[in-house]
This record gives sequence, C-alpha cells and structure tokens, in this order.
Amino acid sequence: MRIQVSARNRAFQFDAATGARMLYAGLAAGIHLPYECGTGTCGTCKAKLISGEVEDAWPQAGGRKYLKQAGDVLMCQCIAKSDCTVEVANFVHSMESGACMPSFGRATVTDAHTLTRDVTRFSLRLDSPCDFDAGQFVVVQVPGVPGYRGYSMVNFDRAAHRLDFVVKKKPGGGASEWLFNGNVEGQQVDWFGPLGAATFFPNLGKDILCIAGGSGIAGMLSILSRARQERYFHQFSGDVFFGVRTYADAFYLEELEQLALEFPGKLRIMIVLSDEAVPAAAQTAHPALLFDHGLVHEVAARHMQGKYQNVRAYLAGPPPAVDGAIRMLLLQAKLTADNIRYDKFS
Repeated sequence: MRIQVSARNRAFQFDAATGARMLYAGLAAGIHLPYECGTGTCGTCKAKLISGEVEDAWPQAGGRKYLKQAGDVLMCQCIAKSDCTVEVANFVHSMESGACMPSFGRATVTDAHTLTRDVTRFSLRLDSPCDFDAGQFVVVQVPGVPGYRGYSMVNFDRAAHRLDFVVKKKPGGGASEWLFNGNVEGQQVDWFGPLGAATFFPNLGKDILCIAGGSGIAGMLSILSRARQERYFHQFSGDVFFGVRTYADAFYLEELEQLALEFPGKLRIMIVLSDEAVPAAAQTAHPALLFDHGLVHEVAARHMQGKYQNVRAYLAGPPPAVDGAIRMLLLQAKLTADNIRYDKFS
C-alpha cells in the first residue's frame, strides 16, 4: 500500500507491506515519524486519516483515549487496507545518514529466568543481526497477545545476534502474563526496531547522570556498557541512581558493582530504596556501591546538588518516577530540555 504522510513542513510517501503498521513502515523507510512508546499507549503518533481505509490492529490500545476527533488514528496501530493519506501536526524529517535503521525481524526466546519476585530477564536470539544505539529499545509481539510491547536492551553490541532484556511483572498484562506464567523458552516472536531517542554516543563530551526505577535500569546498563567499551569514564564521570522498593527487589547489583570497581572515583552508583531503610547487610555485601533511602529522583537531587555543569541526564522507569525526575531536572537543576533524555513507556 502507498502511504502519504502530510506534515507541517512537507509530505512524505512510502510503501507499507500487507499487514504492516503504518508507523513501523514509515520508520523502516527512513522517515522520522512522530512516536515515543511505539506500542499504542502514549498517543504521540496520532494522525488524522484524510483518505483511504485502515484497520485498527489493537482497538483496546490505551492511547486511543487521545483520539478526540473523527478520523483520528494511532499510526502504530493502523494497518492500511488501501492507499492512504494521513496528516500529522508535527514537523517530520528524514533520518540522519548513519542512523540505525529500524527493521522487522523474527527471534527465538532464550535464557529466561527470574531475578526477583516480580522481575525476570530473557534474551532474543535474532534470525538476522541488528544494529542499535545504547539506550534504544525494540517492540516485541508475543504469541496470542494483541499489540507489541516495548523493551529496552540491557546489552550493547553492533550487528547484535542477541538482545537482552529485563521485565517487571505487570498484573493482568498480556505479555507479562505470557512471560511470567508460561514456558517461553524456544518460542518464536516478531520484533521491530531499534527505536528511541534516549541514546548515548561516545562523542557526547559530557558527564552522565542516569536515574532509573525498576526495570528502567535496562537502558542505563546498555549506556554504561558502551561507555565502558569506549573508555568514556577515563575522561568523564557518571552518576547512576537506581530506585527499587526494597533491598530484596534490587537486581544486577553484581554487574553494577563491577562497573563501579572498574572506574573508582569516576563512576558512582547508588541503589535507592523507597519502602525501607537501608539494611546494614546491603553495604557489607556490596562495598563499592552506595545506598540511600527515599524516592529515587529526590535522592538524586540531594546528592547531585551543585554538580550539574556539563551533564546529560538519562531517565527511565515508571511514568511517575520519570515525571518527577523531569520536574526536578528542569526546575531545580536548570538543565535544558535537550540534556534530558528519556523514552515514554506507560
């Protein structure tokens, strides 16, 4: 199907294969259409259907609450049934030369195992390699569950044949129930990506601040992995604040401690417990890590006071935690919006 997207600055045309969602087809064609979550929850990819016929692939998508006018559609859920023209309220541009281009793929689930009572990890063994930037995510469609779900990569590799993820259980969530309650090892899934703008590049030339809650630590670990490979912390510093409810809910502590040990004085990693005081055993078990009690963005504000010069901040986690961190960084830290990077998951 031939799709035309009329934006505020110009119109773009691209082809969408049978069954392909309009947003994904446009991104795969190198057109930077508006999106954030890419899975139907945030409403950022809203467009108005001017002509043509589309099918709604997931009528229950949460982002439908943002469709206020007749003809409004979510491009991430639209499948064109004929040639279509849609209109978006954004400026749209072609992707930059050298960007990691999103594509469709198949993969096999492997190495699934539980990390805590409600957090699990798994990997995808890809049928074809994928280039992605540190901090990006892919969307995954699992068997029997409508819609795609977005998961940030934990690892960083070029031409990766394996993507690693960490997922927090969401009661009643279709993909979450599939992952936690079924035997997923060896199952085949569809994926699309990479996606996301919360990316780190070694030519950044700034100190790094990471504020993550729960499974939001995934993208931060990818950023730290690339920084480690590029010896970034030999010149610049990093501060990582990882928020969980209790010490028992923390995970990847060994991996984080190893990073802190590799860059003493340059990379500071703090585990923040919101629902309990820090137990004495925590610091004894992980002497290279720091610990504190409170809400992760408030603890970050306290420890980062006066340290925001030449800083790029990366945020991830539950929407309330990300929103709190954004307010803090804009109002208290006075960071400019271009130095606050996050991807919206709901």
